[in-house]
Formats: sequence, structure tokens, C-alpha cells
Amino acid sequence: MAAQIAIPRTSFARAGRSWRSLVAAAVVLAIGCGGVVYAANNSVQGAKKEDGGFDGDAPTAILVEASSGSVLFEKNADELRAPSSMMKLMTAEVVFDAIKKGDIKLTDEYRISENAWRRGGAPSGTSTMFAAINSKVSVDDLLHGAIIPSGNDACIALAEGIAGNEHTFATDFMTKRARELGMTKSTFGNSNGLPDPTNKMTVRELAVLARHIILTYPDRYKLFGEKEFTWNKIRQQNRNPLLNALPGADGLKTGYTKEGGYGMVGSAVQNDTRLIVVVNGLEDSDDRATEAKKMLEWGFRSFETRVLIAANQPVGYARVFGGETRSVKLVSPDPIKVMVSKNGNDKLLARVIYSGPVNAPITAGQQIGVVRVWRGANVAMETPVFAADAVGTGSTMRRALDGAQELVIGMFRAGVEKL
Repeated sequence: MAAQIAIPRTSFARAGRSWRSLVAAAVVLAIGCGGVVYAANNSVQGAKKEDGGFDGDAPTAILVEASSGSVLFEKNADELRAPSSMMKLMTAEVVFDAIKKGDIKLTDEYRISENAWRRGGAPSGTSTMFAAINSKVSVDDLLHGAIIPSGNDACIALAEGIAGNEHTFATDFMTKRARELGMTKSTFGNSNGLPDPTNKMTVRELAVLARHIILTYPDRYKLFGEKEFTWNKIRQQNRNPLLNALPGADGLKTGYTKEGGYGMVGSAVQNDTRLIVVVNGLEDSDDRATEAKKMLEWGFRSFETRVLIAANQPVGYARVFGGETRSVKLVSPDPIKVMVSKNGNDKLLARVIYSGPVNAPITAGQQIGVVRVWRGANVAMETPVFAADAVGTGSTMRRALDGAQELVIGMFRAGVEKL
């Protein structure tokens, strides 16, 4: 079972080396072994409004700092809802990934089938890029059409061009890719978010997806900030209201269906800090824009980034089984950061969690576990930790001693569980 230690509130009021040393010591003491499972939280995370917290109207919402992944606020963040056109982010990511791997090129052209034209084009009465039936459109232009005016025809054409048909694209490409990104709950029935009972996502997983797109495809991400797109001599404005309403806003996607209500995935950068907001289930488009803007402004106003542990500095040690040494040093190649409240009211808890002991041999750079930081009852951020050095296989005697030790520990644990 993992050990834990609370990070004192006063530690976040201190600056410089002493503050970082205190937090580093806390994390080192938090080293534990064994798998730890934490339940999804379906309540509100954060301080009450009178204590400087956020008070929002969206049925489901989350606010995340992009660099560290710190969760600043959440409300019913794991509730599955229809994502509507916000689901186009998953289609875009699949296409971005295929381009990155060299499977397709921006200059490749896909035909606008009758299916794409009728279900997502001009006759559909839905958001469209107005691509002409049987015309051939490049992947680059289809991405513009899918992202800026939220063209359903563009998404269907991409799906059919890549997978042969939209259903295969949704099940074999979108779902597979979502699982690779750690999105375990999302399910997809089509490429564009038009009403389908299979289309389900949580605001947490939409935030994970948005963060991945922003960090992995910085050049492609610029598409989400383009304010207009013209195709077939029809000029359309970007449907994201934040682009003209909030300084630093540059993405991502709005959505609406009768089942899901009004939703939005938004992002903005201010003072070198990027925040991502997701709201869903609102009853009015104006409320959607107001809620997202209000949450982002609150986040920029109320939080700041602090470094817990510098890059490649020791986080702790994991116990090794059958190795040349009894333990291995754990580090992170990037600084371990967390967003903390400027008013100093955060109650944070840090743990380093791994399944142990770790079997030798171990290679340098091998992921051993994660550092997980809680804000109250909710996970604020999580980042992996890696072996700093290689550990070879130990002698036969060492393996025998480690085996005997594990047998005794296992018997002790079994006895405790019966009490």
C-alpha cells in the first residue's frame, strides 16, 4: 500500500530553494509500493465561492493547466454525455497522427461521396464546408473545413478516405486511438458528433484530448485559431466565440445537439500559462460562451505555477527484486509542476506510486511509476517517473533472499487483511 504525506499549506507561501526542498522531501517520503486505484470523482473540486473558488452553472465542466495537467476545477467531470461537434477533435487527432506517421499526406485528395454530401453537406441543414458532391478535396482543405466552420461533410470525407467508410473509422480508428491516449470511456458512432447513441465522452477525456493535440501538434493546432474559411466561394466564420472575446484565446471547438446540449472545449494563453476549459450540457449558446470565458478568467486570476521538483532531480527510490542493488533512483526528465492557488488555501497531498518491488533487470529511463498530486479528494495532476540508472540481475543468492523476503511480507499482509 502506498505511503502518503500531506504537503503543508505554508510550504506554498515560501519561495526559492527552501520551498522546493520541503516539497521534495515530502514526495520522497511518499514512496510506496503496490497498485493504487483511485475512484473517479463526480463532484465539484475546488474552494467554495466565498473562499475564492469558482461557482459555475455548467452541468459538467473541467479546467486544466496544459503544461502540467493540473486540474484546477472539475464538476461531474467523468459523466458521459453526447460530445456533439466537440467530438471532431478526435477525428482531427486521428488525421494528425496519420500525417505524422506518413500514412497520408496533406496533399492527398478524397472524394466527396453522395453520403458525405447528403448527411453532412448543403442538403443536411447542419454545419458544413459546402463541398460539392463528387468533387475531390485535399486533406489539408478538409481539415480546415472540419475545424473552422465545423463541416460535417469534411469529417465524413476524411473518414471514408482513410477507412473506407465512416463506421469503420469510428470503431477501428477513433476508438483505437482514444484508448492509446488513455481515454478509456469515450465511444464513437460516427466521425462528426451528429446524433448517435454511441457518441459519448466526458469533459475530462475531452480535456485530455485537447491537451494532447496542443502539446503534440503545435503547428497543426494553429488551425483552431483561424477565424474564417472560404470554400466553394462561401466564407464562414470560426464558430468559437472565445476567439474574439478573451485575450490569448486560440482554440478549440464548440458543439451542440439536442441530446448533449451546448458545449465547448476552449483554450487560452496569458502570461505564459495555457489553460484548457471544457463545459457541456448547457441550455443556451450564450451561456456556453459566458461560462467558458468566466472559468478561464478565474483560473488565470486565481492560480500560479510552482515547481515541485526540478528536472532529473531525485524523486525517491523504488525497491528492486533480484537486482544488483536493492533500490533504483527515480527521476523525471521534466520539472514536476503543479498549479497552486494564489491565496494559499490549497491542501495538497503527493504520492509516488509504483507496483513493487520492481523486477530486475531495469534499464535507465524505464518508467517505474507516477507522481500523483491530490487537491483535496481530487487528483490535481499526475506525471510519470523513470529509473535514473540501469540495474542488472543480481546473484542467485540475492534473488533467493529477495524471494524469501517477499514471501514473509506476503504472509504478513495476508494476516493483516484477515484482521
